[in-house]
Amino acid sequence: MPTTVSGAGLAVITLNKILGGAGMVLLVAGVLLGFRTVSASGTECGSAFRPAAGITPMACDNALNGASTLTIVVLIAGVLCLIGAVAIKLVRDRTHEQVTA
Repeated sequence: MPTTVSGAGLAVITLNKILGGAGMVLLVAGVLLGFRTVSASGTECGSAFRPAAGITPMACDNALNGASTLTIVVLIAGVLCLIGAVAIKLVRDRTHEQVTA
């Protein structure tokens, strides 16, 4: 028996795909931000994932802290979007099972 998707079901599926896609984009952006090099006062500080060797720590502290914070925030936002997508999928599947049973 073919199943049809109601308007509300279609909205949930669309929301799930949007959250999943946004989560993946944010995770990739976070990784790319982590490898982006930063500089402070003309000094190359390296990246959040790989600070430059031989740099004066105080010269690059603020730049590396800012890059690390931005990277972490973007990665956490991506993980939260993916968790939301999985949660919506699980709730929809359970609701669908209860309705058909």
